[in-house]
Amino acid sequence: MGGLSASAAFREHLRRLGLGEFPCGAGSWNRSRFELRKRKPGGNAAQREADAGTAQHQQIGTPSEESLETLMEFVSSQDSPWALPPDCSPEDQHLRELAVQSPQLIRDNFIFLFFRSLRIVDKGVNEVDKNLLKFHNLEELILSANQISRINSAHLPRTLKVLELCGNEIVGLQDLCSRPPPELQHLGLGYNRLLGSSEDKYLTAEFWPNLLSLDLSFNNFTDLMSIVSKLATLWRLRTLVLQGNPLVLIPGYRGCVIDSLPKLCILDDRNISPDEKHQFHGLSSKSDLIVNKAQLVVSVGKIKGIPNPIKLEELESSPESPVITHSYYVTYEFVEREKAEDTNNAEVMKFHQSQMVATPNPGSPPGSADTGGSESPAMSSLHKQEPPANRANSHLTPRKPWAETIECSHRKEHVTGDLVALKAFLMAGTTVTVVEEKVLSWPIAAALAEDGGKKGKADKGKAEEKPKDGGKGNKQKKKKESPVELRSDPPLLRCLGSGHVNLESLLTGDQLVAVVCDFGVLITEETTQPPSPKEKEKEKTKNLLKGRKSKKSSLCL
Repeated sequence: MGGLSASAAFREHLRRLGLGEFPCGAGSWNRSRFELRKRKPGGNAAQREADAGTAQHQQIGTPSEESLETLMEFVSSQDSPWALPPDCSPEDQHLRELAVQSPQLIRDNFIFLFFRSLRIVDKGVNEVDKNLLKFHNLEELILSANQISRINSAHLPRTLKVLELCGNEIVGLQDLCSRPPPELQHLGLGYNRLLGSSEDKYLTAEFWPNLLSLDLSFNNFTDLMSIVSKLATLWRLRTLVLQGNPLVLIPGYRGCVIDSLPKLCILDDRNISPDEKHQFHGLSSKSDLIVNKAQLVVSVGKIKGIPNPIKLEELESSPESPVITHSYYVTYEFVEREKAEDTNNAEVMKFHQSQMVATPNPGSPPGSADTGGSESPAMSSLHKQEPPANRANSHLTPRKPWAETIECSHRKEHVTGDLVALKAFLMAGTTVTVVEEKVLSWPIAAALAEDGGKKGKADKGKAEEKPKDGGKGNKQKKKKESPVELRSDPPLLRCLGSGHVNLESLLTGDQLVAVVCDFGVLITEETTQPPSPKEKEKEKTKNLLKGRKSKKSSLCL
């Protein structure tokens, strides 16, 4: 089945303790001290004399027997080869000492009464079976980091005060709440798969009347007002952990919880101060201000260390030389927006996706530096495909010219109502990339020369036609339609550095993630694409560009 029951894992744990093996138990190393206790007191003089001899023999000992002090040192010293593993509890240590001092006590009935705390962590447990009911004095049960998807509360000892189920696969609380331990004071359900609004109805005093501490961290609760209304019935609750749930991203989350649960002392591992209670007083009554949407702001500051691009003055001075422009921007990923915030940003997004994918594929159509160009037919077909669920969009900062320190000064607010998708995105983090965009613009005269043969006949035919307005109309039209001086090639994009940014801390209450992305040493390389007809004619200029020595620099964002 790929798993085991909690009682089977406990049996394996007992085996690891070695309660009947050296230095524990009543083996030859520890036998004579218990042989005398098995005989009944009294008897004839001969028996008493034999007992006295045995007692004297015990004090002297035999070559095969260890003293009690030595055996106790074997089980208690951390440097001993027989020391317990680090994950064992103080009760495990106490039980081993008893197995040295009084090994005749180590029986099942005694063990089930002995344990008040049971810790079975990361043992592959997938079932909480009814054999746990044999632990009549059990007060603490820790089953963290296992594979439990459902738990029948009828199999839990009624004496439990602490139940820790962190890091399992629990998706629902119905079975756990069918017959919960009445005296439970702490319930740990962090890092499970609870679905939130369908499960918060089980988080009330009807099921947990004596609960003092509740851990619901890193689940999928999204409805803030709903869950606090249920938790308000837990009149003894003093410690609450909700961090890691999508609802912590809702503006006003902490204030709403503090004001809704006035007896709460600790929220998300932080003490609640009197100033906080005063500051947020009355917020819970303004439920219309609490909207289940998250607002996150992304800002990009400065870029330093980009190698200086080839200057225009360094090119050969000729009418046929291209004009080269360099611009730089930063891209980052963010979750799918609920709706487009503005048309311009949507166009920029469209450009970025098409250009970044098309960079390895030569021949993409040209575009201006302002609008970002258009998509090729291949890219259009890609964008028409249905995007996968929880897909992250790519965003980019405005293009900036080269400088020793490029001021991006980018700030954008992202709003989304899909809090579960946002949580998944923050857990995965985002990727920040610095991109160089290089555009070669050629004199229009050279381009017109190429098309001269095709346009000559058409222009001659038009000249022979007599305009109705005596030729004035054409002159006015020529004045209005001034010829374009340069024709630009498709942009050449190059990634100068890329780094991952961890965003999980936003789910734990941090309001700011400040990261400096250091991409290390860069070696500039010219982006290569099959030459266009113009580029073939300008082979000399191209060779000049390719022949320049590469530069090294440290890029820091």
